[in-house]
Amino acid sequence: QVQLVESGGGLVQPGGSLTLSCAASGFAGSTETMAWYRRATGKERELVAQITCARSGGGIGYRQSVLGRFTIARDNSENTVYLRMTNLKPEDTAEYHCNTINESYQWGQGTQVTVSS
Repeated sequence: QVQLVESGGGLVQPGGSLTLSCAASGFAGSTETMAWYRRATGKERELVAQITCARSGGGIGYRQSVLGRFTIARDNSENTVYLRMTNLKPEDTAEYHCNTINESYQWGQGTQVTVSS
């Protein structure tokens, strides 16, 4: 059974940092392009960052608004994908989820990130 379990969210002040984790099970995440998504209240889900598998070159991409502040990484031995977020802004407040770039699997619970003073 495929599971995606996100963790690491929380309440942080503007300018703060958080590292999110996505533990995947039931499939070989190392062969997939994995991605982080977020959905703010009242808005549609948006793609935040993606990382391709090694055989596809290991390329990385970010949405413009997080470029230079967020870093996506993967640990294939642990089947885990990370999102390091720095210099957080109130507009980063959202529920964060991971999935493949094709949104292949059922969404997990997500992890809430709230940026507020």
